[in-house]
Amino acid sequence: MGQLGRAVRHAGTVGILAILLVLALGLAASWNAAGSLRHNQQARANAVMDRDTSLAEAAVRTEIHRYLDALRTVAAAVGAHETLTFDDFATTTAPLRDAGLPGATSLVFVVPAEDSQLDDVERFWRDRGVTNLDLTAKGSGREHLFVIFSRPLDGAPATRAGTDLSQSAEPTAALNESRRAGGPAVSDTYVLLRDRALPVAQQQLSFAVAAPVYGNPTASGTKTFKGWVVFGLRGQNFVGGVLDEATQGKVDAALWADNGGGQDTRVAYLHRVTDPDLRRQVTIPIGNRQWRLILTADSDRLAGLSGPANTAPLAIGAGGTMLTLLVVFMLWALAGGRARAEARVVAATAELREAERTAHRQVALLNGILDRISDGVGVVDERGDFLVQNPAAKAMLGVEAAADGVGDWPQHYGIYRPDGMTEFPVEELPLVRALAGESTDRVEMVIRNAARPEGTLLSVSGRPLDVDGRRGAIAVFHDITEVREREGDLTAFAGIVAHDLKNPLTVIAAHAEMAHDALEPAAPHSREAREATASIDRVSAGVVRMRRLIDDLLAYTTARDAALKPQPLDLNALVGEVVAERVNHLAVRPDIYVGPLPRVEADPALLRHVLDNLIGNALKYVQPGRTPKVDVSASTAGAGWVRIEVADRGIGVPDADKPHVFESFHRAHTGQSYGGTGLGLAICRRVIDRHGGSIIVVDNPGGGSRFSFTVPGAPVAMAAPAGVTAHEYV
Repeated sequence: MGQLGRAVRHAGTVGILAILLVLALGLAASWNAAGSLRHNQQARANAVMDRDTSLAEAAVRTEIHRYLDALRTVAAAVGAHETLTFDDFATTTAPLRDAGLPGATSLVFVVPAEDSQLDDVERFWRDRGVTNLDLTAKGSGREHLFVIFSRPLDGAPATRAGTDLSQSAEPTAALNESRRAGGPAVSDTYVLLRDRALPVAQQQLSFAVAAPVYGNPTASGTKTFKGWVVFGLRGQNFVGGVLDEATQGKVDAALWADNGGGQDTRVAYLHRVTDPDLRRQVTIPIGNRQWRLILTADSDRLAGLSGPANTAPLAIGAGGTMLTLLVVFMLWALAGGRARAEARVVAATAELREAERTAHRQVALLNGILDRISDGVGVVDERGDFLVQNPAAKAMLGVEAAADGVGDWPQHYGIYRPDGMTEFPVEELPLVRALAGESTDRVEMVIRNAARPEGTLLSVSGRPLDVDGRRGAIAVFHDITEVREREGDLTAFAGIVAHDLKNPLTVIAAHAEMAHDALEPAAPHSREAREATASIDRVSAGVVRMRRLIDDLLAYTTARDAALKPQPLDLNALVGEVVAERVNHLAVRPDIYVGPLPRVEADPALLRHVLDNLIGNALKYVQPGRTPKVDVSASTAGAGWVRIEVADRGIGVPDADKPHVFESFHRAHTGQSYGGTGLGLAICRRVIDRHGGSIIVVDNPGGGSRFSFTVPGAPVAMAAPAGVTAHEYV
């Protein structure tokens, strides 16, 4: 009996330990599953938040640059008029009525005038069509800023001619900064003069955005300051107009501006979310200011977890806990009798089936979401085998999943670079890079196979992913074929428009040449003939500048949208052709040294444009009377890349302009006698970006500038071809 009792007690102890073990393991498994699901939901919400932040930032940047480009264009057009009249201003600014500039109030032309100049300035502009002009000084300073012409942009009445902007400190400071810097400037936030009569609840914090207006260069190359073009920008209207569509009503957005003196002011706020728990912040430079865009959102709403999906982790944890307790209770009941245990088993089985049905419903919900979204989604494990591939992804790829791992993907799916000819390298595929722990965004590739013979252009983003404790990856596919086709149509349209613009320029140039030839014999004997000849020369110079601007705009569009056709290139031959075209017609040859250059993999036409721009600038931007000196050399820049350097001994690039010299229409030497449209270096950056490289400018030791850019090396050795040596062109 003693041994039996000890055996019974031992069995009871083992049973209790088994029950406790089952309880611990069941609870751990249940809440671990709930935590994993919640973690995945949060990760999905963070990914959506990052995407929405990128969209919002891109929308604000794109829109504000469109405003600044429009302002620069109007300033240049207004300055081109020798005698600006009311009708000239109205015609020049007419396209802005349909430009769709959210938040913009009106565009005005402003001129400065001191107290002693009021009568002369008033008489001058009345003679040019502003018959109701009455200049009355309002500000406290000696110089006043008067509105002369106005173009309403928001449907409100035009700003009254003669309004003195100097009565408000904020626009006054912005106009003075714009005149000092020679480019657009943005004011501190303030309430527009035209809005101060509104009720306080309807007033918005706004900005004044100003650009200086200069006349055509004189014979000495200097430009006359004529005034400013200015428009008011209401912050709340701007943010609402730009971000409503970009954020789709799921994100709160606040725009903050850094005012003078370090004061941080909230300009506008879009409120849609009641309980935000995600926050992102981006900084957006605009002119002489910086804006901060702060976005907040509810992670559950972003991830689409309203209703039952939001309580899924809690339901799984609670369900698992309940199931565990039921199992423990069953084990406990077994010690009390077989009949009672059997009854409990029946009940537990029913609960288990219900839990299984709940789990199936949750899986069906997630599968339903994946099946109905238009973007393709693919998830792979560490071997590259697809775990998830929704219908959109299958339709975009066109063929069944590969069975031989990632190495066979380019041939199996027919994956090419955007040129549609070069096979996409396996190691650069977004999913492969994500398996290596690297995130990628919007990588473009062409899918062409038996199911997609016409080819489909995809934009693919990849992220690393933890799949059941193992490394995996997720990719999102977006079909951009139609987008690129529309861009191609726009490019063709731009070419047609440019051709139509050049026809009247050709007529003007021909008539100007005929008039010049007719007046030239009389010029030595007649002052009127000499003045007329000089005017005709200015017309011819304007035609040349307009042609150059049209050509540069076409090149700018081509650099962005033309199909990229990389092929192995001999840089020695290409640079030799560019140098020959630049110097063979010159009476005084510049000093040009070209070192041994390797072979590269690039688009010949686009790379030629880059080299021609850089070498041309090196020959142009030199001190008067000095012989240009240019050195072209090459070196390796990492595995598979080549760095090309173009160094000169010219006037150099000021430090303040180095961060902006590759932006569109930016000129580092404004006001000096160097021609140009400000698009050459912007075209260079677009071409190098499309090749996957980078371009920078630094000071050249001893004076001048050193421009360098990187491009892929050719598959052969990166040394110069046999027999190639350095060349000097003097």
